[in-house]
Amino acid sequence: MPITNSDAILHYNVGIFGEAGYAVPNWSNDIGSLNPTIIDWTQLVGRNLFHIMHHEDVDLRIPPSRNTLERIHKLYLRAASILAGRAVPPGERNMEVQHVRPAGEVFRVYPVPYFKVRNPFLKRWAEMVLLSLAEAMQHTENRKEMEVSTAFAGLVGQYLRRVYANMAIELFGKDRTAATADGFVLTEADFAAYNPGEFFTATEMVDTVPRLDRVLTEDRLELLSEGIPVTELPADIAPWPTNLTNFYRSSRSDSTIGGNTTPVNGTTAAPIIPPAPTP
Repeated sequence: MPITNSDAILHYNVGIFGEAGYAVPNWSNDIGSLNPTIIDWTQLVGRNLFHIMHHEDVDLRIPPSRNTLERIHKLYLRAASILAGRAVPPGERNMEVQHVRPAGEVFRVYPVPYFKVRNPFLKRWAEMVLLSLAEAMQHTENRKEMEVSTAFAGLVGQYLRRVYANMAIELFGKDRTAATADGFVLTEADFAAYNPGEFFTATEMVDTVPRLDRVLTEDRLELLSEGIPVTELPADIAPWPTNLTNFYRSSRSDSTIGGNTTPVNGTTAAPIIPPAPTP
């Protein structure tokens, strides 16, 4: 069973998927959870990210299509509804078990194209979501058997809020104040009026043809789409080979870097994710 000693996004270096730069979130040494909400949330977000990142838009440097943006919109609303609906504020009593205990589950990951993704928007958004998944997997509330707190919801949800706000500002021309306000949501009219050429340079609207030999079939992706238990991943799983830690280990002797580490549904308001915890 692999146990990583890095918190970087991990390279799923298996066959053609490794060559194509696939990645999985970093669970560190936290392989599972007793918390049903965290299991549900990581499964939902992981599976949706998998399907979004296997769309043709990922291979193109031009702004994503409306299809992909609507999928991200729906993922944001769905994931936010779980956090907003299940998180318990600190002043409220948690539901507790008395005679029973959950069996717990091992986390499953859904490897996605990441390190070699050509689309700059989808690569950065995927990064945010992979970090959010890692935060959830490593969170101490995996020991809690029934509830998650608003602190947990704010921590993992802040990444999705950033993705959604970035999408609204850069691709739809929304004002930052509006896009970051609680309850903000893009409307059907926004998607119908989507026109990235209004905000982007001519260079950004043109691309060359990407390589076509890594367009994988549904059958080829079947194993990944089912999710892989982290306990069944390769023992040598590690960060991307050009990880900064590896570079500095070989070229710097100062102590600032550790030297011995190894490598659109009619909704009018979005569910409100609790704010991220303060330092």
